Amino acid sequence: MPLRRILRLAPWDVRSRILKTVQHRVLPRMAEDQRLGMARRLVSLEPPPRLSFRRAAARAETIRVRTARGWVTARRDPAAGPAVVRRQNLDRVIAALDEAGIEWFRIPTKLLRTTAVAVRRTDRPAVIRLLRELTAGSHGLLDVVKPRRGGKPATADIVKVSWPVADPRGSLVLGPELGCEVEFWTERDGVLAGPRGNPIADVIPLDEPVVSAPEPAFGPFSSPADRTAYRTREIFTLPSPDRISFPIDVVYTWVDGGDPQWQARKAAALGENAWLDAASRLATNNSRYASRDELRYSLRSLHCFAPWVNHIYLVTDDQVPQWLDTSHPGLTVVSHREIFGDTGRLPTFNSQAIESRLHRIPGLSEHFLYLNDDVFLGRPVAPDLFFTPGGLTRFFPSNAQVDSAPRRPDDPPADSAGKNNRELIRVAFGRVLTRKMMHTPHPSRRSVIAEIEERFAEYVEATAGHQFRHPDDISLLSSLQQYYAYLTGRAAPGTIAYAYADLANPTTPLKLAGLLRHRHLDAFCLNDTDSDEVVAAEQEALLAEFLPAYLPFPSPYELTGPRPTAAVVAQVDRGRELAAVPTNSPVA
Repeated sequence: MPLRRILRLAPWDVRSRILKTVQHRVLPRMAEDQRLGMARRLVSLEPPPRLSFRRAAARAETIRVRTARGWVTARRDPAAGPAVVRRQNLDRVIAALDEAGIEWFRIPTKLLRTTAVAVRRTDRPAVIRLLRELTAGSHGLLDVVKPRRGGKPATADIVKVSWPVADPRGSLVLGPELGCEVEFWTERDGVLAGPRGNPIADVIPLDEPVVSAPEPAFGPFSSPADRTAYRTREIFTLPSPDRISFPIDVVYTWVDGGDPQWQARKAAALGENAWLDAASRLATNNSRYASRDELRYSLRSLHCFAPWVNHIYLVTDDQVPQWLDTSHPGLTVVSHREIFGDTGRLPTFNSQAIESRLHRIPGLSEHFLYLNDDVFLGRPVAPDLFFTPGGLTRFFPSNAQVDSAPRRPDDPPADSAGKNNRELIRVAFGRVLTRKMMHTPHPSRRSVIAEIEERFAEYVEATAGHQFRHPDDISLLSSLQQYYAYLTGRAAPGTIAYAYADLANPTTPLKLAGLLRHRHLDAFCLNDTDSDEVVAAEQEALLAEFLPAYLPFPSPYELTGPRPTAAVVAQVDRGRELAAVPTNSPVA
């Protein structure tokens, strides 16, 4: 039996030991240009081949899936997602309680992914019988939450109900972590007391008014536009001081380096910038512009793990991915023409120049996240990972330091921009910028960036005017704004569970296998710094295996079929029309 198939069938602890042997003993003995291909072929990034034994199994409504708690039966759904399954679990419990005539009210929880309803302790026997009947025969799970060890549902203070859901291949199982918890509250001395704390109150008056509240009142893991109402008590409709109430947008930059028209524009620009002869080849290398469908999966990660996002803006050089549904009300495609206006120099192939104009996006909220398409959320996250309730941005310094040597013309563009940022911070604040930033989503404030543009106008304008990454550039959104905001009292250091992987590194397939197994990171970046064609083909194959397995559920931003050509033309025409409108204010 081939080793790859053995690895797919083996338990994780066995797979892990084999992969470590491959990493430390096999790969070092191979030619360098063959290591990534060998690692990719040995490492399995797909679920065990349980569906291939019988055709009938492939059409079954359920699937047996191996999880951390053992084998479970999950309903197969090609278009689910954490927020959807979470809501389904909640509504199924509430409908059963209503049908049985059992009084309940919804309460907020400290956990991001779960929901909770409260019932009186005197109703516990009836509720437990109801939940047992509800889960029996429907592949549901009834778990005891409190007490955690040795507890039985009949005597529990809190139980959890869930119905696992998986994608058709069983790559991702949405299970008890998204369950609905039922708390048994005790009536005594004119109050109702809960069995644990929650973000608002665990003791309420018996006569606390009964009201209805929309989904966002109970926690951040929902769309801010979700108006679905649930019965609750009035006190639970009041947000706590640590809740974030302002809208948070997301901004992506994207390019299709395989587009012949774009390639022609780039070739023409290369001939007009003679300074590139003395610059680092990383200023123009093709790896920076390669599109391997990362944007599709980064959007999936937002949909799955950050439903609280207000609006998404995709900034492009009049390019639109064929699969993207540009008619979705939650997404706007923005042309470079719209944000550059009469500033800078177009066409541009300089990510740092584009960054310097993003705060000019019409309609962009004050608070937003800036993402490259190779950055992905890895699990459900709350907005307070990126912002404080008072509106400060959080930033995530890397352990990597900015090179302390003087700037050289042939420095890698990221290094020269870091050195330029360091000099601006030194002159403005008398501080030494020493650390780079992680390749995470970058929390940003529109007003801060506009202030930087005004204060350091010469450097921002010069960066916007360079068609390729130039030794004089600054990196405004991915480094400078973090330190500037911090030193002006508008940012705070944050912590994030994060990993960076260079796709050219032969150990990356092993890292991705571990990530697929544990799903323990808030965010990760799959970056390609510079690769030849042979290695680039292996990287594309690696992503084609990993990304659909990690993020199998489509987002609502994806078309089910190809977009009509007329829609693409209309989008380009829109960019040209809006570009004709002068952009006089940096926050217009």
